[in-house]
Amino acid sequence: MDHPNATMTSPSGSTSAEAHAFLDAHPEIEAFDIVLTDANGVGRGKIVRRHELKSIFEGGRHMPISILGLDITGEDVHETGLIWTTGDGDLRAWPIPGTLVPLYGTSPPRGQLLMAMYMLDGRPMSSDPRLALARQVDILAAKGLYPAGAFELEFFLLANERDADGKVQPARAVLDGRVSGKTEVYSVDHLHGMEPLFSDIYAAAKAQGIPAETVISEYAPGQYELTLNYRKDVMRAADDLVMLKRLVRAQARRHGVTACFMAKPIEKYAGSGMHFHVSLQDRAGRVFFF
Repeated sequence: MDHPNATMTSPSGSTSAEAHAFLDAHPEIEAFDIVLTDANGVGRGKIVRRHELKSIFEGGRHMPISILGLDITGEDVHETGLIWTTGDGDLRAWPIPGTLVPLYGTSPPRGQLLMAMYMLDGRPMSSDPRLALARQVDILAAKGLYPAGAFELEFFLLANERDADGKVQPARAVLDGRVSGKTEVYSVDHLHGMEPLFSDIYAAAKAQGIPAETVISEYAPGQYELTLNYRKDVMRAADDLVMLKRLVRAQARRHGVTACFMAKPIEKYAGSGMHFHVSLQDRAGRVFFF
């Protein structure tokens, strides 16, 4: 259900001033992806028109509770208890402050807004993975500890077509179509074949304020690693991660290849991981764990 919502205080801390400022700064943007991230890391949501954005900041947006109870393919998982037999109940999603950004290379121009799910009375929805992280951050804060850190993402760039045996295969270089079935670990020359794609990834990250840094050729054919810079705010670091994965997938698709973050898409080679460099500090900035 997409009823207009009455103005109310946002439980996420978002304000309509953010929407007004963004719309004034980006008159070219016609629509927005509003995105809830489920427990599988999949973005679920809608594309809304420009004129709808202000009302989302003023009253949230009704979204089905079942969005947070899906498997990786988008099928209902009834064991979660989030799927109703009498209908698909709505809760209210609210904007995550600081995540309203332009999407690079879209035509016509679009933006993106991350959302978090709350009960209708404003209480956090326990099945929202971002709010689960927020609960842990609050527990640490009560002890005078504050987590900070940075993520590193490993992923594969795969061809859209399967090989003769029906298995996935590394993508050809988007620069000149060359292909290598070798590991090519730390090969800078191998990275040059994907330079047009990584240039667009960096441009997209800059447009969204994401501190994307080093890229390397990793330890499997078609495997790469992209790092994010350190954040003192671990919630913002997590938002960076979600946004970076989304833009990597989008830019890869624009270049005719598939970005894959699954653990082990190619059986006989090394799989992918996600590294999180984390530290704990007290109120004075002294580090207790790193």
